[in-house]
Amino acid sequence: MSSAVMTHPVRLVQAQELADRLGLDGLALDPDPDGPPSALLTALVAWAAVGAGASHHLVVQDDVSAPENMVELVGRAATRFPDEALVYYTNWHARNGGASRLAALAGASWVRAVPDEFTPSLAVCLPVDTADDFREFATGSDERHDDELFSVFFRARGRMSLIAVPNVVEHIGTSSINGHATQGIRLAVCPVDAADAAPLLERGRVLEEPGWIPYMRYGEGYIRLVGQESGPDGGRGHHRWRDALPMTGLEERTVLDALADGMPADLAAEVARLFGQSFAEELWIHCLLLGRQAAEAARRLGDPGDVPPESLARLRDAAVATAGPAGLPPERRPEAGPQEVRLMAAFAWTAVRAGERLGRAS
Repeated sequence: MSSAVMTHPVRLVQAQELADRLGLDGLALDPDPDGPPSALLTALVAWAAVGAGASHHLVVQDDVSAPENMVELVGRAATRFPDEALVYYTNWHARNGGASRLAALAGASWVRAVPDEFTPSLAVCLPVDTADDFREFATGSDERHDDELFSVFFRARGRMSLIAVPNVVEHIGTSSINGHATQGIRLAVCPVDAADAAPLLERGRVLEEPGWIPYMRYGEGYIRLVGQESGPDGGRGHHRWRDALPMTGLEERTVLDALADGMPADLAAEVARLFGQSFAEELWIHCLLLGRQAAEAARRLGDPGDVPPESLARLRDAAVATAGPAGLPPERRPEAGPQEVRLMAAFAWTAVRAGERLGRAS
């Protein structure tokens, strides 16, 4: 496996330190650093830097942290899935973040990306023939976001990427050369250490179809529907949970009854005091729906297989711990310190467990 770090001259020192620490092959520099921001131009340089004799190529962006054995982890996964595009980071508030969180709660270690959203590109490994095809496909495009064009490319091939549910790659900082700073703090959906990630990535189950996916953005809960990508807008629109619920087979009365019966008043009051009553209710319902879908997915997946149960438990904890801060509006995420995160996680777990009971009963 060969590798490269995408970077811009303003982050050259940071990128070189990352490459040195991870043992990556070199840097892929923005070919037009004084021009309009374009991650795609730099990505094309990075995907052209395939080493002689390599079967796979790993491209990492410069604003990440990762364990020192990252190359080993990626190489083993590439051996397990030699024909797949493998993604090692997912934003905690994206639809693919929702799919990863659901997969973690279901006991899966990989999940197929949804076709109606960008492909998170902070750390991606491709077979070299796929990398060559992507470069040919992307060269000359007017698109400046490599993550958006990746999804167009994968959709055309009829197979989206596989997302690693345990995230060993973490985004660092809130600045963005490519114009994403307005999204505020954006972190990994299921951050775990390399010791837990290794057996999960090597032997954990794959969730190919999670069904409808609850996700939360800017303080409100949404549902990504099955087949949404076939809609007139390519599936890019966002459906509030109330509007989408009739297409899921669940009734709103069922959700509201679960809220009335299961939401703990003391934790709800504390979350509401910090972030508002509406947010507390939206977070609880979001996690209720997650728990319900996770129970359904776990039933389809069956036995978890030869993975350490304690690693799976920590993956589930990580997924639930990010649900609260990820669901906050960007301007309020800095208010979620360790104590607030623990509070929201305890609150979220009550909803997940209530949702799991719904799933088992259906």
